[in-house]
Amino acid sequence: MSDEGKYLVTPPLLEVRPLIEAALREDVRSGDITTTALIPKHTQAWAHMVFRESGVVSGVIAARLAFQMLSEDIRAEVLFRPGCQVEAGDTVLQVTGDARAILTAERVALNFVQRLSGIATVTRQFVDAVAGTRAQIVDTRKTTPGLRLLEKYAVRCGGGSNHRFALDDLILIKDNHIALCGGIAPAVQRARQHVGHAVKIEVECDTLEQVEEAVQSRADIILLDNMQPEQLRAAVEMIGGRALTEASGGVNLSTVRAIAESGVDLISVGALTHSARSLDIGLDIEMADAL
Repeated sequence: MSDEGKYLVTPPLLEVRPLIEAALREDVRSGDITTTALIPKHTQAWAHMVFRESGVVSGVIAARLAFQMLSEDIRAEVLFRPGCQVEAGDTVLQVTGDARAILTAERVALNFVQRLSGIATVTRQFVDAVAGTRAQIVDTRKTTPGLRLLEKYAVRCGGGSNHRFALDDLILIKDNHIALCGGIAPAVQRARQHVGHAVKIEVECDTLEQVEEAVQSRADIILLDNMQPEQLRAAVEMIGGRALTEASGGVNLSTVRAIAESGVDLISVGALTHSARSLDIGLDIEMADAL
């Protein structure tokens, strides 16, 4: 097994298992009638999961669990850890055991690896694009319902970092909050009275005037929304280290370098999860007796 990515912390099994179970229930329902009709009981098989294109590995732990949840007879070996860069033709997972279980779990296992590796791969592209700057690539809550835990893990596999997981992680005061509160200062004041000093407060700003108000209100993080690089540089200079700075909006691989060079601390990219393309990955199966 490759050592790359060995220190990446995986999500807790207790939280991952229900996601795999739900995916299997959705796909299998009352049974795999094709496999039951064609493959005799106790048939043994060997399979390998192969990347058809280069990318960054994620989801193999979920795939292994999908196979093993259908049969205690399954043995699955991860050959490349999550976070590893692999090339077309590399085998990332080897599975041996009950052929029926392997065939039944195949699509669910592939779906997880294809989707999550796609997220990890595009995240790595963004991370590489800002290399040498202070900027850190972070994700958003624009995730597939029910799969946020795994999709945010895939971002970490790609070298990115996670923004808030849910609404209780951080106070993020956005434009609609500001409008209903009558301004940034009263919004921050209400937030601080509600949560105290232990919870960070982030404020979204569209203009430099709002940035100044957020600084004066002692926001912990200032979100610079849809600003051009020259505006971002001015905002970073105005803030002067009194708060973390986050750029968001209009971020893609063509613009992210210029955004990073403005001096912001964080760049949030919704496309990491809402627009990532699933990678081309296949599972090749042979009867064990044929080996």
